[in-house]
Amino acid sequence: MLAVKNRRRILALALWVGCLLCLGKTGRAEEIAAPSTAGVLHLEGTQIVGEDGQPVQLRGVSTHGLAWFPQYVNQECFRQLRTEWRANVVRLAMYTAESGGFCTDGDQESLKRLIDDGIRYATEEDLYVIIDWHILSDGNPQTYQEEAKAFFEEMSAKYAHMKNVIYEICNEPNGGTEWAQIKSYAEEIIPVIRRNASDALVLVGTPNWSQFVDEAQADPITGYDNIMYTLHFYAATHKEDLRMRMRNAVQGGLPVFVSEYGICDASGNGDIDEEEADLWVKLMDELGISYVAWNLANKDETSSMILSTCQKTGGFLEEDLSASGKWIRRMLSGDTDAVSESETSPDQAEEAQTEAPSGETVFDCGQIEVHAVVKNCWGSNGEDYYQYELKLVNLSGQPCSSWEIVLDFEEEFRLQDGWNGDYEKDGNSLRISSKDYNGKIGSGESIGDIGFIISGGGALSLEGPQHSHIV
Repeated sequence: MLAVKNRRRILALALWVGCLLCLGKTGRAEEIAAPSTAGVLHLEGTQIVGEDGQPVQLRGVSTHGLAWFPQYVNQECFRQLRTEWRANVVRLAMYTAESGGFCTDGDQESLKRLIDDGIRYATEEDLYVIIDWHILSDGNPQTYQEEAKAFFEEMSAKYAHMKNVIYEICNEPNGGTEWAQIKSYAEEIIPVIRRNASDALVLVGTPNWSQFVDEAQADPITGYDNIMYTLHFYAATHKEDLRMRMRNAVQGGLPVFVSEYGICDASGNGDIDEEEADLWVKLMDELGISYVAWNLANKDETSSMILSTCQKTGGFLEEDLSASGKWIRRMLSGDTDAVSESETSPDQAEEAQTEAPSGETVFDCGQIEVHAVVKNCWGSNGEDYYQYELKLVNLSGQPCSSWEIVLDFEEEFRLQDGWNGDYEKDGNSLRISSKDYNGKIGSGESIGDIGFIISGGGALSLEGPQHSHIV
C-alpha cells in the first residue's frame, strides 16, 4: 500500500514538473483549467489533477457572507471574474452563527437559493465552485454538527451529478478548538457527502483559524480519498513562519488548499503588505497550491475588493476597486499595466498617514490589569480607524470562569468589529465580556488575542477601564 502511495506521489510530482516546463515566466499556463476541460478534480498525492491527470491549480475569489452581500451572486459578476480576472473558482461563504447565519436567525431557504444561484452561475461561466460552511464565532464545528449533516446531505444529493462542486465543511475552527475535535466532526460529515458525491473534493478546516496544518499532518483523516486541509493567511500579519508551516506540511504529504487569504492584516482591515503577499503567491505557485481571495463585497474594510462607494454588482472598472481588489485582479489576470495602489496621489498619502497612539497602555483596575496596544490605524472616507489588541491579567488572587471590562475613550466612536469577546457600545464606553471559551483565567495568569476596531473623527485614545468584573 505504501509503495502504491509513493508511486502516486511521484507521478503527481512528475506531472507538475512537466507542466511547469510548459509555463511562461509568470509560472502559469496560458489556458487556465476549467470544468469543461479538466472535469472532475481529484488528488494525486498533494496535487489536484483533472480527469486527464494533468495538474490543476484553482485561483479565484470568495464572496463575503451571503446573507449580508447577496447582490454579488449574479451572472455578470461571475462572467467578469472568469473572462477578465481569469479566475477559475468562486467560493460561496455561508455563515452559520452570526446575525443572518444559517443556524441562528438566518433565512435558510433564502440562503440555499443563493447557493443554488451561485452554483448555476458558476457552472454557466465554467467555474469551479466551493460551498463553504462558514463557521466563525461558533468556533467549534461540533456546535452545529447535526445541522451540518442535514445541510451537506441535501447539498451533496442535489449536486452529486455536478463536476465542478467542492465542499468546505468548516471554515475557521478557533477559540481553542483542537484538531481531535475537528477530525471527529469531519469523520461525521464526510460519510454524509460520500453517500452522494463519492469523488468530490472535500476541504477540512484546521485549528486556530485554519493555520495549524501541521496538526492535521501529524494525524490526518484516513479511509477517504480526495480530502484536503485548509490554511488561511492575511499577508500583513502572517509571514515567513506560517509559510514554512505550509511548506513543511505539503512536503510531508498533506494536501493543502488556501481557501481564504487577504493582503491586509488578520482583522480584515488595516495596512496592506503587497511584498509579503507576493511572497505567499510565489510559494503557493511553486507548490501547486490552490488559493481563494477574501472578499467580493463593498464592505468598508481593507479586505473587500470593491470600494464602499461603488454600488455596482458587476462590470467593475479599475476605479471601482479597492487597493486589495486592484492587487488581486492584477495578480489573477497577469495584467501588470494597471497603476499600483502604492503609487498614490499626495492627497491620498496624506489621508492614509493617520498617527496612532504609540506604545502599550497598561491599566490596573483592581481585579484585571488591561494591556492595550494600537496595532494599526488608517484613514478612510473622512474617518480615522484604530485596531486595538488587548491582554488581560487576572490580579484577583483567585481563578475566574468569566470576566468583563468597560473601556472609556476620549471621544465618541463607532464600533466596527470585535473578536474573542462580546461587545456593547455605550456613549464613549465599550463593554467587553468573555466568550464561553476564554472566560477562564488562572490567578496571576493572562489571556490575549482579544481585539476590536473602532472609528471616529479624532484620536481615539483610551482613558482607561471604568471597571472590571470577574466571576
